[in-house]
Amino acid sequence: MACMRWAFVVFALLLCRNFPAEAPAAAPVYDVLILNGRILDGSGSPAIPADVAVQGDTIAAVSRMPDARAKLRIDARGMHVAPGFIDIHTHARYGIFDVPTAENYIRQGVTTVIEGQDGDSPIPLRPFLARLADSAIAVNFGMFAGQGSIREAVMGLEARPATPAELAKMRELMRQAMLDGAFGISTGLFYVPGNYTPTEEIIELARVAGRMGGIHISHMRDEAAGVVESVRETIRIGEEGGLPTQITHHKIVAKGNWGASRTTLRLVEEARARGVDVTIDQYPYTASSTSLSGALLPQWALAGGQAALMKRLADPAQRAKIKAGIVNRLINERGGGDPRNVVISRCWFDDSLTGKSLADILAARGIAVNMENAAETVIELQSRGGCQAIFHAMAEEDVIRILTSPHTMIASDGEIPIFGSGSPHPRSYGTFARVLGRYVREKKVLRLEEAVRKMTSLPAARLRLTDRGLLRPGMKADVVVFNAETVADRATFLQPHQYATGFSAVLVNGRPVILNGKLTGDRPGQVLWGPAARARLE
Repeated sequence: MACMRWAFVVFALLLCRNFPAEAPAAAPVYDVLILNGRILDGSGSPAIPADVAVQGDTIAAVSRMPDARAKLRIDARGMHVAPGFIDIHTHARYGIFDVPTAENYIRQGVTTVIEGQDGDSPIPLRPFLARLADSAIAVNFGMFAGQGSIREAVMGLEARPATPAELAKMRELMRQAMLDGAFGISTGLFYVPGNYTPTEEIIELARVAGRMGGIHISHMRDEAAGVVESVRETIRIGEEGGLPTQITHHKIVAKGNWGASRTTLRLVEEARARGVDVTIDQYPYTASSTSLSGALLPQWALAGGQAALMKRLADPAQRAKIKAGIVNRLINERGGGDPRNVVISRCWFDDSLTGKSLADILAARGIAVNMENAAETVIELQSRGGCQAIFHAMAEEDVIRILTSPHTMIASDGEIPIFGSGSPHPRSYGTFARVLGRYVREKKVLRLEEAVRKMTSLPAARLRLTDRGLLRPGMKADVVVFNAETVADRATFLQPHQYATGFSAVLVNGRPVILNGKLTGDRPGQVLWGPAARARLE
């Protein structure tokens, strides 16, 4: 009995003994931890307070993580944290090797740029992408294959339909471009030689891209009086080509056409209702920018290139016809009815013309400012090699109407300029910040979360980039931190070389390229491969 009592005492003592508690699990250590921000995940959902953890090039967690540790901690208190912005329409390939930091894009939150637009790209595509992959660049970079470049490679700048044999060669070039890494086919039906192409010919190439997972994106034939028919054609290419189709930098040019966005947007809605996957992109300005020749010279006059144009100008009858065509475009299209609306952004043969309008040039020469003399000036400038220009001929009401469509994403149509060189369109420096500052904060025509969706998950879905465009665990860590109360575009038409403000941190593939508002010098951008190339790599 005594033994039993002793055993009970021992058992009770064992129960009361203070065994050491199980050691707590060590707090995780991440590469980067973005703390105390308001998360806009890119889906269009309202912002929520949370932290973002990054491991390597991937988002590891999005939640409250008070005990987490990291090699780099970024305090986002009072700011929003969003996926890196994706610019689906750029002309960045001409500047990326000169300015690999792409500072004009990085400073407005853009972490991915897409090139090969308006029907223009390197053909073949592989050498360019290989050079890009071997370079250290700050942004991710993807490419479309240009239909105009494919056509020119096969049949030059001839203004005629392709023969069956030529079309077969173009199909093969399109197929190879998709295998090389293209995201699809771009058309520039406003430009030579795209504008010489029948719709049926484009559809044949679109079918090749579509079967390989690509999409179609188009600078349409006409953004002025023929804009409605051009939208119909863009929809038709997608519908009959069997692939998604996109109206790029959608705009309504010239006062007589303002308001036509009501009709074009209705056509988009009707097409989507019957199953056509059609979308839009847009830059938020009332001026466009392109070459003088593309905007103002009659398209027939450009067949065969510059040498053929010079021969036509040497013939008095043809010169008169060309001049009449220029006058018509100055009055009724990109000229906006006034020589002051056409401003030279760069003439490679004469820097003194940069920033001057056609009216300025005429006045400086003591010549009367009228349409006929402006047309003569255009002919002279083109004869000396041509110029880039900015054309003020759009209405803010159309810009807002297009911007607020749920099917519109944001795209700059910009370049990577050498800072201080020339007088580029301010869209290269300000597009994304302008939407957030002017149209979200000031005009309140967009909710902040919807604007971010238009810059992130919407273009990512259009490009079928399944690992970017959202702040979710497992996605690539392209991340921006910005102050919604101060973000602003600074670039103007008179002073375009001004960086956007309001972005305190930008990560590309998990590595900071901007930290505390300053460039880090890191260049972690990658080539992004289109669907056919990805399938081969996998």
